[in-house]
Amino acid sequence: MKPGLYSVSAPFGNAAGVCIMSNAWKAEQDPSLISFISSFLSSNSFRLNFVSISPDLIFNCGGVSIAFVFVTKWDCSNVASIFSRVKRLKGQFARLYVIATLSTKEQNDSFMRSYFQYEMDFGKPAFVPVTDAEMGFEKIVKISHSHGVCKQQKVASKLKVERKRTVQDTNMFIRVVTSIPNINKHDANTLYQAIGSVEAIAKTSKEDILANTDLSSDKAEMLTRFFQDPEFYLSPKFN
Repeated sequence: MKPGLYSVSAPFGNAAGVCIMSNAWKAEQDPSLISFISSFLSSNSFRLNFVSISPDLIFNCGGVSIAFVFVTKWDCSNVASIFSRVKRLKGQFARLYVIATLSTKEQNDSFMRSYFQYEMDFGKPAFVPVTDAEMGFEKIVKISHSHGVCKQQKVASKLKVERKRTVQDTNMFIRVVTSIPNINKHDANTLYQAIGSVEAIAKTSKEDILANTDLSSDKAEMLTRFFQDPEFYLSPKFN
């Protein structure tokens, strides 16, 4: 492995992610680069598949798919085909990056001229210039991995919010239900697990309450009368 190459853990289950490589792109590359990529992906718990796809590479990390055009040999005399392909692919993939290997000043100058000549929208897609192909692949893995981590963090944050809301909803449910005469916290928790909401309890018959909870017949009667008998719930209650 090249010294200093980006290394990842496997936060998305048993694999750090999946890399799908274009058969056509693979056939055009130096075998040593393909061997390097294969070894790196294997050592970092990525799965590698070879498929006929339009981009050169598609990575999936944490449920997020990112497509890449990976130009390992910038041909200053044939830039039109690169940019026309990029324009076509950006309409097909929401997340598309172009990694361009520019190892000489001539290639850098060619890229800069062509970028504006072909009227590319800045960042749509993002172009990432690198000095060699191995560095380019390192950038690809970094980009893919960061997208996956970001997605996982968003999911975790959403779950945290939902758990907090559930706890708040449960506490409110218990406060409401235990305000009914003879209904204690255990009864309220049982009703929450079996029926789920105050609105649902209000519509549930005594028979259904008895069938789905361990509440006594008297308590089931109290609940149905409380919610369904206006003369009961509108009358004053005295201990």
